[in-house]
Amino acid sequence: MAVDAAGVAGMIAAVADPSSRFARVLVVDDDPAVREMLVLLLARAGYEVDEASSGEQALERLAERPVDVVLCDVRMPGMGGLALVDALAERAPDLTVVVMSAFGSVELALDAMRRGAYDYLEKPFRPDEVVLTLRKAEERERLRRENASLRERVAELEAASTERLGAMVVASDAMRKVAALVRKVARFDTTVLVLGESGVGKELVSRAIHEASGRAEGPFVAVNCGAIPEALLESELFGHARGAFTDARSDRAGLFEAAHGGTLLLDEIGELPLALQVKLLRVLQEGEIRRVGETRPRAVDVRVVAATSRDLAAMAEEGEFRRDLLYRLDVMTIRIPPLRERVEEVGPLVAHFLDRLNRRLGTAVEGVSEAALRRLCGYPFPGNVRELENVLEHAVVMADGPILEPEHLPERVLGFEDASERGFTLRFSDDDLSVKRAQRKLERAFIERALERTGGNRTHAARLLDLSHRALLYKMKAFGLR
Repeated sequence: MAVDAAGVAGMIAAVADPSSRFARVLVVDDDPAVREMLVLLLARAGYEVDEASSGEQALERLAERPVDVVLCDVRMPGMGGLALVDALAERAPDLTVVVMSAFGSVELALDAMRRGAYDYLEKPFRPDEVVLTLRKAEERERLRRENASLRERVAELEAASTERLGAMVVASDAMRKVAALVRKVARFDTTVLVLGESGVGKELVSRAIHEASGRAEGPFVAVNCGAIPEALLESELFGHARGAFTDARSDRAGLFEAAHGGTLLLDEIGELPLALQVKLLRVLQEGEIRRVGETRPRAVDVRVVAATSRDLAAMAEEGEFRRDLLYRLDVMTIRIPPLRERVEEVGPLVAHFLDRLNRRLGTAVEGVSEAALRRLCGYPFPGNVRELENVLEHAVVMADGPILEPEHLPERVLGFEDASERGFTLRFSDDDLSVKRAQRKLERAFIERALERTGGNRTHAARLLDLSHRALLYKMKAFGLR
C-alpha cells in the first residue's frame, strides 16, 4: 500500500482531532510506509503511538510497555497477524486488537474475530475508518470498564445487605428476623417447631439451628415423616429387635439413636400417624425410646426440631393431630415467610443459585437481564425458593449466552402476566386487606389451576405444585375442592 507525503497530509487533515481517546496504540505492519502513515495519522488524532515491524517485535514491545490497542497487519514475515492475535488472546485477553489486510475476505475477518480480534479493516482504507474503528473500540472498552465497576459496586451493596444463615441467603428484613431467632434459640437445648410452605427452606433453617448449637459436633439426622410408609415409620424412628416382625433378621437402631448427641429433624410432622404421635410425645417427655419388639427403654440425648407446612392447630381442631403433642412441640416457633413476601431476596438468590449451577453443570452464565429479573420478581413462586432454583436450572440449560433472558424462563413464569386472559384473575376487596386470606385465595387458585392442567390427576398436580400428595389432599379438603 504505497502512500506519498501529500496523501498522508490529506489523511491527517481529514481526521485531525486532538482530543485523547485510547492513550497508547501499537501499530504492527511490515510495510514502513503504512506504519509511518498510521503513526502520523493516529498521533495527530490524539493517540500515543508505538510501532513494530513483525509479530515477534510486537510481543517484545508489549513486554517493555503495555498498550491499550494493537493495530496489526495479517500477512507479515515470521509471526503473522492471526498468530499474534492468538498469542495476545492468551497473554492479554482484555487487550483490544484490530487486524488489517489487503487480501480481505469474509472468512478471514470471521476467523480473526473468532480468535479474539475486536474488528477488521480491509486495505486500502480511508483514514476516518481507522480512527472511527478505534473510537468504537474505546467506547466498548469504556462500557466494559463501567459495567465491571457497576458489577463490583452491586456486589459490594449486596454483600453489605446479604448475610448467611447456614447455607441460606438472607437479604430481607423478614429473614433477618428469622436468622436472629435461630441464633437465639440455638443456644438453648429446647424443642423447636419450624413452620412454612413447601420449599421455603425449613430443613436449611433446622440445620442452621443445629450448626449454631452446642450439638454442632454431633449428628444432624433428617427424616420426612410423609415419605415413609406408615407400617415402617415406627421401626425407622425407634428401631426394632430381631424377630419383631417379618424380615427383622437382626437388631436395628432407629433414627433417634442415630441422632444421639445431636439433632433430629422430623420434617412434615403433620403427616405423622396418630398412633405414633403418642409414642413421640413420650420420647419428648421421658428422653427415652423403646425399639419395636423390646420392653426395655433406651435413653437418648436428642434435640428434636419439627417442621411442617400444615396448620397443626387446625389439624388439632379436627382431631388429626394431638393437642398435647402440639403443645410439647410448640416451645419455640420459627415461621419462615414465603418467597413472594420477600421479593427483595430474589436477586441475591439468583446470584447464589447461578454460582452453584455453574459449578454443577459446568456452565458460565454470568447473570440475568433486567427484563428476566422483572419476570422472576413478578412471579409468586408457589414452590418458593426450591422452585426458583429449578426455574433457574431450566433457564441455564436453555441459555445460549452468558446472560439469561426472558425467553429462557419456563412457560409458567412467562405466562403468568397473561393469566388474567385465562381466567386466573384474583380480585381483592379494598375493605379486606388480610394477608392470610389473600394467601389462601392464591393457594386455592394455584391448586385449581394445577388440577385443571392435569385433568384432575392429584398425583401430577401435587408434583406441579411441589407438594406432597398428602399435603395436597389436606389443602383440597380445607378449600372444599373435590
